[in-house]
Amino acid sequence: MREIILINITGKDKPGLTYSLTQILAQYEITILDIGQAVIHDYLSLGMLIEIPSRHSSSSILKDLVFQAHKLGIQIQFSPIDMENYAGWMAKNGHEKLIITILGRTLTAEQLSGVTAVIAESRLNIDIITNLSGSIPLDHSELHPRACIKLTVSGRIDDPDHLRWQLLEIAEKTGIDISFHVDNIYRHARKLIVFDMDSTLIQCEVIDELAKHAGVGEQVSRITESAMNGEIDFKDSFTRRVGLLKGLDESVLAEVAKTLELTEGAERVVSTLKKLGFKIGIISGGFDYFGKYLQSKLGLDYVFTNGLEIKEGIITGNVSGEIIDGLRKAEILKTIAIVENINLQQTIAVGDGSNDLPMISVSGLGIAFHAKPIVRKKAKQSISSVGLDGLLYLMGISEREIGQP
Repeated sequence: MREIILINITGKDKPGLTYSLTQILAQYEITILDIGQAVIHDYLSLGMLIEIPSRHSSSSILKDLVFQAHKLGIQIQFSPIDMENYAGWMAKNGHEKLIITILGRTLTAEQLSGVTAVIAESRLNIDIITNLSGSIPLDHSELHPRACIKLTVSGRIDDPDHLRWQLLEIAEKTGIDISFHVDNIYRHARKLIVFDMDSTLIQCEVIDELAKHAGVGEQVSRITESAMNGEIDFKDSFTRRVGLLKGLDESVLAEVAKTLELTEGAERVVSTLKKLGFKIGIISGGFDYFGKYLQSKLGLDYVFTNGLEIKEGIITGNVSGEIIDGLRKAEILKTIAIVENINLQQTIAVGDGSNDLPMISVSGLGIAFHAKPIVRKKAKQSISSVGLDGLLYLMGISEREIGQP
């Protein structure tokens, strides 16, 4: 009669350890049904679910394994698994996997406890925990520290919206970002990422900076804030703001461009994704002059922005061409996906304002970045605690992989 046994091995890791054990199993023609291993600071945890053929005695195999473990200085435990339990494991293994990513400047036990409490309450099981950010310097010398772990979770979710709401509450209470999404094939096949420009890829709202030069800074800032919060229609607000720039000299555009500061992590995320073969673009309600400036600076593939009408070196206060509002942003993203011959699920969209929500919602991975509260609540994923390169972690890319040439 065949037997199924779960083997758990713990102890100090060393080269050749797994080979020393599996060569014993090979002698007995063992079938490995499942296997998993993790090493944390040179301490190994290895699990193997094995099937022993009926022609071999389990006592002989286990005796040889115990002897080898003693020689290696590790601990080994055996648990027999009956067919009913194995069938239950198989059924459970068929459930969809979920990815919960916890991201912040630092990670505390309180934050992790809150997240795992929600997971337990939802009757989900944590299968794998992966540290994406690597070791954290104890002297806190890093300028922009980041801590990120990824939880691979299995089980059936009865109310995904409720789970997401619980995680959002923890995020707001403890000052971290928590991403939650289904682990599917598209997660590993992203091809295109688009960014909003103002307050996303760069740290300011360009139209506000231009308004200061025109002497209408306060008026424009108030309208901008209302538009980003979704309190007034974007097209209407944009037309009103541009109208207030009438008479401004064209030379001011170059002055403002020189002062633009990229958002923390912007160059890092762009350079990393370019290495991975991503197409990268800007879809923004901002102005074409600054979009082209950033395209040249960062080497972007696409830029879609609003045209600022200029005649005889003077800003007229009008927009040239169709205004890019929220709905237009989503349409442009869909068009780029068609041109690149990729599925929308393979796209990523990042933005901060309510006018970014349409493209965030249609993309495969939509992220509200340091967004207004209304945007954070409506977007499924958000980043508010770290820089723009935090989205690399949400994509499942580890610090070790980011650092590779």
